[in-house]
Amino acid sequence: MMSEPHEMTAAELSAAYGTKELSPVEVTEALLGRIEALDAQVNAFCLIDAHATLKQAEESEARWTAGEPLSPLDGVPVAVKDLLLTKGWATRRGSLTVDPNGPWTEDAPTVARLREAGAVLLGKVTTPEFGWKGSTDSPLTGTTRNPWNLKKTPGGSSGGSSAALAARFVPLALGTDGGGSIRIPASFTATCGIKPSFGRVSAYPLSPFGTVAHVGPMTRTVRDAALMMNVLTKPDARDWFNVPGENTDHTARLGESMKGRGIAYSPRLGYAKKVLPEVEALVAAAVKRFEAMGAHVEQIDPSTDDPSETFQTLWWAGAGFLLGDLPEEKKAQLDPGLRKMAEEGAKIPLKSYLAANAVRGAYGSKLRQFMERYDFIVTPSTATTAFDTGQLSPLDDDGRAWMQWTPFSFPFNLTQQPAASINCGFTSDGLPVGLQIVGRMFDDAGVLAASAAYETADPHFDKVPAGF
Repeated sequence: MMSEPHEMTAAELSAAYGTKELSPVEVTEALLGRIEALDAQVNAFCLIDAHATLKQAEESEARWTAGEPLSPLDGVPVAVKDLLLTKGWATRRGSLTVDPNGPWTEDAPTVARLREAGAVLLGKVTTPEFGWKGSTDSPLTGTTRNPWNLKKTPGGSSGGSSAALAARFVPLALGTDGGGSIRIPASFTATCGIKPSFGRVSAYPLSPFGTVAHVGPMTRTVRDAALMMNVLTKPDARDWFNVPGENTDHTARLGESMKGRGIAYSPRLGYAKKVLPEVEALVAAAVKRFEAMGAHVEQIDPSTDDPSETFQTLWWAGAGFLLGDLPEEKKAQLDPGLRKMAEEGAKIPLKSYLAANAVRGAYGSKLRQFMERYDFIVTPSTATTAFDTGQLSPLDDDGRAWMQWTPFSFPFNLTQQPAASINCGFTSDGLPVGLQIVGRMFDDAGVLAASAAYETADPHFDKVPAGF
């Protein structure tokens, strides 16, 4: 008996289209109906255009009927984070300061690649204002909630994407990641997300936060993430950092054995001070599963340096560059935390900014050399589980506090390495915990292979939040 459309993965939907057991129109209508019925609880979507979406589904259905699908993702619904440009749809970036009238005349590279593959854009999903923090609420769209516990945040800044996946509104979503914004929400919602190697997936326009910012897939299974990577890694000349495409089939290595692979297990990266005990315990148990698969695991820190100050200088300076010169009437519309960060960032001296870039280079070099000895680094994805909405941090109210509970994610934005988060279990109060798998630069397929191996050994993707 076939599952309901909302329960199915992208791979399963594609197979059902091929056998004509389901059609893209049926699936799209079912998911739009589910969003209409349930999203008031979650607030994942900030833009739905049912007419345009159904037209895409009808075009896809015609291609499948003719036996000419554009790709395995043809007709598969996808949610687009509202930081990414979509032709004909406003990209408000969670901000009252953005004019909804546009013009909105082009797609971001990732959106363009998905359209070319025939995917159906289901709508835009929420983000904190300009993606500035690790929880998802904004002056424009209000609070987005975690389907596993509606009192909790789904993480951020790709919280709308993760919430839509966890609630089974959509099988695929696009996220962005400047300091953990794919991996944090994946961890908080028991979903799968990968921050690809910088340059592997094209971005345009370049993030105001600079070369720490990546774009990548968010899904419920590793295979679906690999299918998305096959599409997203096609080149785009607008991104001058874009790495030449390899035409890699990211699904080809998903059955790869972990026997003999070298894993550096770093429970605190050498400097993280506070990690929830249940998070540490579940990640330690996950590492044992890699050992049982034949991997060589060594507990070791890749560096004892704390890159927090370096990242903070670059991130705050990016906010200052983006928003520091706004007129007062516009600043008054900003999230107060973002305004504070932008005003502080605008005061960072040029010498300090250049010094931070130099330190970043040395840190990245050290990590690249470390990875010559290991295939992967494994850590917790975050130091905590999902916390109450309305908080910037479960630790304290300091404006910088979000970096204290994300000590495992932002270092790999500095180094630009591929890094994924996959669920490794649930705490005693039923909240998901993420395992982070970091790979060598440009070994995105290897990170997906390791993630798939873990998913096979300890599957959680079929678990569903109560009520969804």
